[in-house]
Amino acid sequence: MGELQGYRLQYKRTDEERFITMDFGKNEHHYTLTKLHKGATYIFKLSAKNRAGYGEEAEKEISTPEDVPSGFPQNLQVVGLTTSTTELSWDPPVLSERNGKITNYTVVYRDINSPQDLTNVTRDRHITLVNLKPDTTYDIKVRARTSKGQGPLSPSIQSRTMPVDQVFAKNFRVNAVMKTSVLLSWEVPDSYKSAVPFKILYNNQNVEVDGQSMRKLINNLQPDTEYSFVLMHRGSSAGGLQHRVSIRTAPDVLQSKPSSNSKYMEDGKFTLLLPRVQTSSPVRWYYIVVVPLDSSRSLSTRQSPEEMELEQILDAINQGSRRQKRQASKSQPYIAARLNTLPESFTLGDSKEYNGFVNKPLSDQLSYTCFVLAALEDGDTKKYAASPYSDEIVVQVSSLKQQEEPEMLWVMGPVLAVILIIIIVIAILLFKRKRTNSPSNKEDQAPGVKESLLGHSSDPVELRRLNYQTPGMRDHPPISINDLAEHIDRLKANDGLKFSQEYESIDPGQQFTWENSNLEVNKPKNRYANVIAYDHSRVILTSVDGVPGSDYINANYIDGYRKQNAYIATQGPLPETLSDFWRMVWEQRTSTIVMMTRLEEKSRVKCDQYWPSRGTETYGMIQVTLVDTVELATYTVRTFALYKNGSCEKREIRQFQFMAWPDHGVPEYPTPILAFLRRVKACNPTDAGPMVVHCSAGVGRTGCFIDIDAMLERVKLEKSVDIYGHVTCMRSQRNYMVQTEDQYIFIHEALLEAVMCGNTEVPARSLYAHIQKLSQVPPGESVTSMELEFKLLANSKAHTSRFISANLPCNKFKNRLVNIMPYEISRVCLQPIRGVEGSDYINASFIDGYRQQKGYIATQGPLAETTEDFWRMLWEHNSTIVVMLTKLREMGREKCHQYWPAERSARYQYFVVDPMAEYNMPQYILREFKVTDARDGQSRTIRQFQFTDWPEQGVPKTGEGFIDFIGQVHKTKEQFGQDGPITVHCSAGVGRTGVFITLSIVLERMRYEGVVDMFQTVKTLRTQRPAMVQTEDQYQLCYRAALEYLGSFDHYAT
Repeated sequence: MGELQGYRLQYKRTDEERFITMDFGKNEHHYTLTKLHKGATYIFKLSAKNRAGYGEEAEKEISTPEDVPSGFPQNLQVVGLTTSTTELSWDPPVLSERNGKITNYTVVYRDINSPQDLTNVTRDRHITLVNLKPDTTYDIKVRARTSKGQGPLSPSIQSRTMPVDQVFAKNFRVNAVMKTSVLLSWEVPDSYKSAVPFKILYNNQNVEVDGQSMRKLINNLQPDTEYSFVLMHRGSSAGGLQHRVSIRTAPDVLQSKPSSNSKYMEDGKFTLLLPRVQTSSPVRWYYIVVVPLDSSRSLSTRQSPEEMELEQILDAINQGSRRQKRQASKSQPYIAARLNTLPESFTLGDSKEYNGFVNKPLSDQLSYTCFVLAALEDGDTKKYAASPYSDEIVVQVSSLKQQEEPEMLWVMGPVLAVILIIIIVIAILLFKRKRTNSPSNKEDQAPGVKESLLGHSSDPVELRRLNYQTPGMRDHPPISINDLAEHIDRLKANDGLKFSQEYESIDPGQQFTWENSNLEVNKPKNRYANVIAYDHSRVILTSVDGVPGSDYINANYIDGYRKQNAYIATQGPLPETLSDFWRMVWEQRTSTIVMMTRLEEKSRVKCDQYWPSRGTETYGMIQVTLVDTVELATYTVRTFALYKNGSCEKREIRQFQFMAWPDHGVPEYPTPILAFLRRVKACNPTDAGPMVVHCSAGVGRTGCFIDIDAMLERVKLEKSVDIYGHVTCMRSQRNYMVQTEDQYIFIHEALLEAVMCGNTEVPARSLYAHIQKLSQVPPGESVTSMELEFKLLANSKAHTSRFISANLPCNKFKNRLVNIMPYEISRVCLQPIRGVEGSDYINASFIDGYRQQKGYIATQGPLAETTEDFWRMLWEHNSTIVVMLTKLREMGREKCHQYWPAERSARYQYFVVDPMAEYNMPQYILREFKVTDARDGQSRTIRQFQFTDWPEQGVPKTGEGFIDFIGQVHKTKEQFGQDGPITVHCSAGVGRTGVFITLSIVLERMRYEGVVDMFQTVKTLRTQRPAMVQTEDQYQLCYRAALEYLGSFDHYAT
């Protein structure tokens, strides 16, 4: 190997190119590097040297902790100006002063005559400040932010917006779209007299337009391509006032020209072979357009049908055949037919009427060409795609006539040219109005098309699929509920790759404006700068006289299934928008508010409280009185009475606040939100206005709720779901709806559960009939419906990855049964004991009650090895009531270790347990213990209820005694007023324990809501601890006991 001579150390930041090299002697074995940059990742390479040179390098990557930037962004400059905008750019702070990854930049700016700073946040190194005052100087600075906070502000620069030019144009819009051309139009005010041309910018090109023109045809575009057009006044060096529109050109659906086996017409007729349509996009109509030719306008001078003025084509479509009939000239282009499907061939000149257009005979005085024009479904945008011109169609004549015809045409040519120019403005205008005014020729309609359209015309999503056929919508059709499970499995394959691809492809295919959200007066009303309200779908409040922006709230209408504007999606109200929120609720006649967030999450305000905690509060013109609050385990229901100043009308509003959405990600199971959604739907009046749904931003959880609700409505009628379609539709009404891929997946899982499990909720009064039905064997089955329902509970198996602590070697001996363990997410954690591995573990799970989250602890019967842990759990979680549902030994086996002292006090680790009393009741034993923490001398009374009437095999024959027992436990809990959970155990802590908790929830819900849903109750329990209600006998007992309870509603009355 050779004698060691020394070492070489090389290091650099990963985002730098050159290494710094340091050499060390053979006896040096450490070195301290100083002045490393904060928040940077460094690569270190160390190699040893002998006579042969340097050996193999050892490499290590080390990251230093982040800090706030110590430097400011460099080179802040203005790169563009208009009357109301300033475009800025800058560079990051110098590398050594960034101190971590720059997550965003904050631009701080103000009118130099105002003390108020305004801010904009961006992740980019450029921004356009909008809604500025014309001819005004602004002071501008910028600062950088890392995950640790903001750095210092840069030195300020000053920039002055352009002065207001004379208003030169308004209503800049797209009149029609072809595959390679677009017709743009605008209005010029009468007051505008300038001769300065306009300029239209698009895709790094520009065209000038006369200052008095009001339209422009832009040619030579690419098919099926996005374009943005800016109309500007060239008189300003910085661009002046601007107007912008964006479109996508029509796809090239007719790539080949109409053809024929002959070039000659006969008897005024000519048979065409029509081109094939190359698209899956919906085509509303096909037009056969005939263009007469003469010597001055031959086919050789025409390159494309799109050279014809688009406005003329539109007018021809709008006017229909009535205007064509009034035109005497034979030389103008005309529409021979309107067809809703394109046949293989079509005969020109057969004198028939096709959907309001007469296919008039061809003249032997003229030659012709023709093309097919497809009118595409694309919402309000008029979008057309034309085929190329056909070859010239001529009449077959004698040689003498052929010699005379050019001379005749030479004379008539100029006349015809003038006529053609005049008539062409009128000519091709004949169709769109006719589409709505003239009856269709039934013989020409493809069977089923009209019926299909009408069948779904009331569903906004189906209409969107017809009108905005994006590639995503085309490739993601609705899914039958019979295929849903398999479909989701396919999407989840390969680590969810297809789910990711599908979610990323969601695109409404349009661009929308949000000018009202960007108004300076409205910006403070937006909780998040990037979550805005699209102008076309925003909820418009009644304006308050003299108050600018008083019609604005950050809220959008969202369509439901077969119902437009079924919902309003909005942000969590801010202090300055509380009165706007209630004004919206009043004006929209809303009866139900759905709140999908807590007021605070992760110590951040997600929503400001917009309702009174008690009594009455007045918000602007609306007086809100809290009438009732019902707090349940996963959601809270509040009832409000609303009055409006000056009105004697009183309205009742219910607010449903879902509390079980985790701070991170999505709920692990959809069961709670499905139950929540069913309650919301049941309470919302059928004649109510839009349901108001909000979370914090009003897009993520809000989108999930709306999409699940709408799809459940669809399932009732169509037995299919269109999750992709509805999310696309929602995003055309409010940005970012369904904000994350996890939320998108969660929607699928929620709908799958809803489809697989169905609606198992029944009114309490119908419980007997329901149980009778469950006791019968349905057609085609060999077991009862009750058994099928119970087996359905077992379909959702828990993956072993959900049991983490329970499977650790240091904890396995603490589990009574190897297959009954607590899920990691819901396990009861003990305070760890220093140096004792696994000391935070006990085989116990938190279970939500009807009203209280973590209202119960379900646990196994303690083992000798876990008795100390059991008492530690009771103390640490303030559980003062224990329910024991087993004897110590049954069927000759130990079911539970005796974990309490019988006669005198005993010590269990830190706790001294002193038996105080024992009461032997007919069905149970009540024991009372004084428990003292030996560390500080604090004491509590803990009561244990041991039910003694459960048989060693099977279940009790009647549920009546067990119901009484449940009632006594809960009465005692309320009497002694402890807030902690009730601890329930049998042997494994799932079977009898599951029955006790299930009935506790079901009976209380029956009292308050008058409904029973045994299946969903047990299913919810099984999401918190496996195998709850372990056998079909136990499941049937739950039904029997609930039925017996119906006759007596005075148990544990509060």
